[in-house]
This record gives sequence, C-alpha cells and structure tokens, in this order.
Amino acid sequence: MTTSYEDIRFSLQDGIARLTLNRPDKLNSFTARMHGEVAQALDQVQGASARVLLITGAGRGFCAGQDLSERRPAPGAAPVDLGETVEKYYAPLVRRLHALPLPVVVGVNGVAAGAGANLALAGDIVIAKESASFIEAFCRLGLIPDTGGTYVLPRLAGRARAMGMAMLGERITARQAEQWGLIWQCVPDDAFDDTLERLCRHFSAAPTKGLAYTKRALHASLDHTLDEQLALEVQMMRELGRSEDYAEGVAAFLEKREPRFQGR
Repeated sequence: MTTSYEDIRFSLQDGIARLTLNRPDKLNSFTARMHGEVAQALDQVQGASARVLLITGAGRGFCAGQDLSERRPAPGAAPVDLGETVEKYYAPLVRRLHALPLPVVVGVNGVAAGAGANLALAGDIVIAKESASFIEAFCRLGLIPDTGGTYVLPRLAGRARAMGMAMLGERITARQAEQWGLIWQCVPDDAFDDTLERLCRHFSAAPTKGLAYTKRALHASLDHTLDEQLALEVQMMRELGRSEDYAEGVAAFLEKREPRFQGR
C-alpha cells in the first residue's frame, strides 16, 4: 500500500511502514502541511498491520527542523507564538512516536538540525550515515532545544555534553553521536540502505508485542523507583506470558527451529 502526499512519501508492505520526509530542496524542513501529512501517515501506521516504522529523509539531508519562512516575524505584527507551534505540532509528534506499539527505526541520511535532530533522537533505533551530522541549532536563534530535546539530550549524552550541544550549537558527527550514546549505530554511507533494510526485515518478523512492552518499560523506568519498575515487570511478564508469540517462541526453541512470530 502506497499513499500519495505532497511533502512526504509513505508506504506499508510486508509489515514495514516507510515514511520519508520529502522536501529535499529545503532539507526536508517542516511546514504545517508536512506536519499534517506525517500525522495522517501515523494514523495509517496505528490502524494497520505495521510491525515496524522506518523514518528517513529524501535527498542529502534528514531534516533541517522548522521551515523558518513560515515562522518569520512580520514587521509591525505581533510576535510569533512559537509555543503554539511546539504545542500543536512537535510535542504531539514526539508523544506519538514514543507511544507507537512497535519499533521506530530512524535512518539519518544527512544533516539533522534543530527539531530535525530531536525528531531523529525520538526514534527507538537510530542508524546514521557516517557523513551525517546532528546540530542543536536553537541557540543560534535565541531558543531552547524543543521537540523533546531538553528531555532526551541529558538522558542520552549526559549533562555536560547536553549543555555543550544545546548552548554552543556545534556540529556533532555521526561517529561522535554513536560514541556519546545518542544513536545506536553509525555506518559507512554505502552500507546505510542495506543496514536499514536488514533491520526493518528483522523487526517485521519479530515478536512485536514483546518489543512494544519493552519500549514502554524502558520509557517508564526513567521516572520510576526500582520497586515501581519491578512491579511493572511483573505485570508485563504476566501479560506477555499469555501471548501467542511467547507460546510460539518456546515451541520453536524446544523444536529447534526458527520461530514464526505474528506480533500477537
């Protein structure tokens, strides 16, 4: 299934949903229309048989963040309400990606700047080309890292690196991002497409329900005490022990064969 949009490309086949930001002449920067199309695509992901979502960008960049031509203060007009922009578009997008009951793979094919960098970091598994880079460019405009940036940066990179990234706005290479724990893997440019394809194929045949619970549990752990997290593990293991995938996994192990998971 392929759906036609103006500013994104979207398809769903064999359990793999593929969402490509598609304004390459503008480094895939976000407009209100693009936000609307992404939201529609995520509606399709949630209402279909997707087992994994892949997000990447067209052309030489992943995403340059907000298209500033839409948020440019007009001479003599009232100031732009950037809080409304974050509240209406970027915050809901991050919440939806976190809540999706399946793995979200992000393929960073080029520069990821501003909201684009933090959109990438909202993924569950982030793969970046060696030539890609991340730039928290907000400080250059007198702003803060939105799209969840102030939340994920200190948790992923630590306080010192988060402060440096947010307050200096320097370019972070994909290799640095991997070394700092911001992303899962930096790969040579010529291995990028194959790496993403193998990863998506893996997740399309994986025990999706268990992965969704894993995702929820890891997110919850950031705000839980040990006792709260142990209680959550008890609850989740009780539910997953009744799943079809668990029964299939045990049967495949005992029968010495590859499991055939259905994501249920």
